[in-house]
Amino acid sequence: MNAERDLSPLTPGVVRALTDKLYEKRKVAALEIEKLVREFVAQNNTSQIKHVIQILSQEFALSQHPHSRKGGLIGLAACSIALGKDSGLYLKELIEPVLTCFNDADSRLRYYACEALYNIVKVARGSVLPHFNVLFDGLSKLAAVCDPNVKSGSELLDRLLKDIVTESNQFDLVGFIPLLRERIYSNNQYARQFIISWILVLESVPDINLLDYLPEILDGLFQILGDNSKEIRKMCEVALGEFLKEIKKNPSSVKFAEMANILVIHCQAADDLIQLTAMCWMREFIQLAGRVMLPYSSGILTAVLPCLSYDDRKKNIKEVANVCNQSLMKLVIPEDDEMDEAKPSVTIPAEPTSEESISKPEAVTTGECQSKLDVTALNQPLFFPCSCEIIQVTLNLDGIVQVLDYHLSDTAIGMMTRIAVLKWLYHLYIKTPRKMFRHTDSLFPILLRTLSDESDEVILKDLELLAEIASSPAGQTEEAHGPSDGSDVRPGPVELHVPARAGQLSSSSTKGLECSPSTPTMNSYFYKFMINLLKRFSSERKLLETRGAFIIRQLCLLLNAENIFHSMADILLREEDLKFASTMVHTLNTILLTSSELFQLRNQLKDLKTPESRNLFCCLYRSWCHNPVTTVSLCFLTQNYKHAYDLIQKFGDLEVTVDFLTEVDKLVQLIECPIFTYLRLQLLDVKNNPYLIKALYGLLMLLPQSSAFQLLSHRLQCVPNPELMQTTDSTKPSTSFKRTAASNIDYTELLQHFEKVQNKHLEARHQRAGRAEQLDRRVVL
Repeated sequence: MNAERDLSPLTPGVVRALTDKLYEKRKVAALEIEKLVREFVAQNNTSQIKHVIQILSQEFALSQHPHSRKGGLIGLAACSIALGKDSGLYLKELIEPVLTCFNDADSRLRYYACEALYNIVKVARGSVLPHFNVLFDGLSKLAAVCDPNVKSGSELLDRLLKDIVTESNQFDLVGFIPLLRERIYSNNQYARQFIISWILVLESVPDINLLDYLPEILDGLFQILGDNSKEIRKMCEVALGEFLKEIKKNPSSVKFAEMANILVIHCQAADDLIQLTAMCWMREFIQLAGRVMLPYSSGILTAVLPCLSYDDRKKNIKEVANVCNQSLMKLVIPEDDEMDEAKPSVTIPAEPTSEESISKPEAVTTGECQSKLDVTALNQPLFFPCSCEIIQVTLNLDGIVQVLDYHLSDTAIGMMTRIAVLKWLYHLYIKTPRKMFRHTDSLFPILLRTLSDESDEVILKDLELLAEIASSPAGQTEEAHGPSDGSDVRPGPVELHVPARAGQLSSSSTKGLECSPSTPTMNSYFYKFMINLLKRFSSERKLLETRGAFIIRQLCLLLNAENIFHSMADILLREEDLKFASTMVHTLNTILLTSSELFQLRNQLKDLKTPESRNLFCCLYRSWCHNPVTTVSLCFLTQNYKHAYDLIQKFGDLEVTVDFLTEVDKLVQLIECPIFTYLRLQLLDVKNNPYLIKALYGLLMLLPQSSAFQLLSHRLQCVPNPELMQTTDSTKPSTSFKRTAASNIDYTELLQHFEKVQNKHLEARHQRAGRAEQLDRRVVL
């Protein structure tokens, strides 16, 4: 082999020294090469310079022999030193063989490669920037190496390269970002540390605007934030903090829309630090970007709502999530109800209809919801289209309602989340009623089911929402699309139908509203709500027993109490389940007589001065007939004492049960309450209230000699002698007789109706008793 001729201009001695196993001999050879190259530079002999570099690269640095590779590396470094500022002309030829050695299996050789590249870069300085990507790529691989010598060498080279980038104003950030985006998803701790350190350096350079490319690397940064190393997490926190400061300083140049989905994903992270940091970013985004974030509302709510039910262990996340929720809610404005969804509009580039796709699997617990929401894997890079000019933002109400419906339906969701969902729905019905009434069909059943919630606060919010639906003017225009009467039908043959006069209800109620301007008007949903509420009570008797009075009282505060009682009486009049009708009437009567919320309605019934009040009395009376004792109490309330006496006379024909006597007992207790103070005072006017006294004596005769009997007996003993109570003006007619005469109520017809209803109850009780007897016989056989 003619090595001397093949490797000229290198002398045989230099060739032998370069391949020697001793470093000192290789160093001497490198000095000879440096001297030779300097001569060529002085002669401007570029061809010979290239030839020397080619020999060192091909015959040595890329040789199969390890000592030859070591010699090639030190020889290339010597060439670079000799070339000085001219080394930039040969950088590609110098760098490539050295980078190839970065992949060598021998850690010692990788160290020599770092040393050689350090010398090459140190001489070239800013000239290496066009080759920055390949240098960064090689360094990122070395960063993952555990060998301390290699790590030390790579760190020296890394610092040098950072200094060069910091000093230069010619760094190609656009060309570097794709590589950074790829490397940022490394799972190696050292590689992650290397990436974060470079991001911090680039952030600190005034001439490099890394913020423009933040959407490309934000997802990777949040994944690094979950690293097991505290040091790396801290570095990542600092980097994210710097970015957030920059965003606050220059919000106009931030691509909020391209980062919204990334934040939504990490707001659902299992790692507390990632979730808190992402939630803080989301808070700032909503406050800085405003309505730009609206198209991502459903995704944001998917992430934020569950956090509202966190306990004190995640108090910080809960507080930030609450701010996000409140800020996002404020972005919805009445103008969103007027925007025509049918017209195409140029909006933020990310597809609003795919907002649900950003939910992580942990946020979805039902198969149904998973089929609607695609899952984006956290370990994959996220790419977004370039931003465009925002012309108009469209509220994706369908997506928002879907998310709210899902969270309200999930029984595992915490109380505060359910309250937040109901507040959102209420807010949407206030701000965008026209669009929201299109969703009432799907929402109505779940809102009714929510009335069975364990929390009073949830029920209150639910009732506020239902009251808004029932009273909103927008609901009147959507009558054809309203919830069907069977939207929450309980199993069984019982069906409640809307009476023909239902349409007259809302119009007739307007007169009663004149005295209370704040009382909302009722729309076409009101009567349907009453029907479905009674169905709910019928199918869930426990709900009626435990929360029935609470629900009805709250509705009387939120809506028109007269309309509520009028409509429920109408519906119960047609109820086929007589036992439920009797129970419901008893509940309504107790509320009417005892609730402070119904003080005004009681006064209205007490006097029966207006046609509306008399109409209401007749309506209530017909349904109250399902329960004899409540019918008498209604007559006492309305001061129809003669009719009360007539009713009590009919009690002799009724089946007197223990329940019946218990209700009479309760009525006696009520007579002693402040509500019937006027009735007790009327006992002083014996002459003008004979039927009141007769009615009370009738009740006394019905009672066994119990404590209630003693109570009523003592009261009647206090009735004065009529002869002693006569005065000079006793000849004046009684006001009660005047009122009765002017009422024009057909009491005979009402009494007949009472008998008819009670006969139905008697038949129903006998049928139930017969069925029970047959069942007992079957059991015996």
